[in-house]
Amino acid sequence: MKKTRIYVAGHQGMVGSALIRQLQQRPEVELVLRSRQELNLNRQQEVEQFFQTENIDQVYLAAAKVGGIHANSTYPADFIYENLMIESNIIHSAWQAGVQHLLFLGSSCIYPKFAKQPMAESELLQGELEATNEPYAIAKIAGIKLCESYNRQYGTQYRSVMPTNLYGFNDNFHPENSHVIPALMRRFHEATVAQEPQVTVWGSGTPLREFLHVDDMAAASIHVMEMADAEYQALVPQTQSHINVGTGVDCSIAQLAQLMAEVVGFQGNIVFDASKPDGTPRKLLDVSRLKSLGWEPQIALPDGLKSTYAWFVDHQRDFRQS
Repeated sequence: MKKTRIYVAGHQGMVGSALIRQLQQRPEVELVLRSRQELNLNRQQEVEQFFQTENIDQVYLAAAKVGGIHANSTYPADFIYENLMIESNIIHSAWQAGVQHLLFLGSSCIYPKFAKQPMAESELLQGELEATNEPYAIAKIAGIKLCESYNRQYGTQYRSVMPTNLYGFNDNFHPENSHVIPALMRRFHEATVAQEPQVTVWGSGTPLREFLHVDDMAAASIHVMEMADAEYQALVPQTQSHINVGTGVDCSIAQLAQLMAEVVGFQGNIVFDASKPDGTPRKLLDVSRLKSLGWEPQIALPDGLKSTYAWFVDHQRDFRQS
């Protein structure tokens, strides 16, 4: 039996590694992987040559330059250039090599700063973007439109998924540049080890956020990729073809902090510093389209946090100084 050769771009990242964990369990799949040192995705000629020689059947485009607010604000040119180059090179080279199935992984930051809540796919391009990550968001929007344009002109099956806030194994636990779950997890862990009396959390604790375990994200991505073409086309419009991936449920930062304290075993007080910024009051995805495609998340937030914390404890030496 001929195996399906699948290229996962960005396989060493959080989402890419989750995809690898699930795809490598399938005997009919042959994974094709390249590190950054082996294949520079910013270089068109290298990417074209790779696709022309490797006979790829499917592509998961999980490679991207990512970072927090500080990085996005400090290096806007890097974020828009590198992400545009990565997605343009891979999508065009895949088409040139006859690859019919590709999945582009975007971000919920594509939606306007003041989008209606919960945010449906139709909210795309309906208002101003958040200024701090506009270059990154524009690059991700371009990726969606690249997929739509190649589908319209060449009849390919290039699909796009937009995840909510992700967490899980291989997350970035940097003390300053990480997102809210890994940042809180590290803060509560270190406070517990040091037997500190309290942990201070930025903001009022009232903003609402949605969180999805990265293993659920990988499962949803594979589900969308493997849907039969006719079934997919019947359910997803050719324009605005991207699909939100989330839980459809949010919680307050205060609730998250309390849950994190319980998971880590922190016994002290939780204090909220209301002088620090809260950010957007609410960010919740409308996931009705994904449900109509036959997929729902399986990992509840408390269970996901427990497994992530166990991974964090086992691997903390690897990123203690990061």
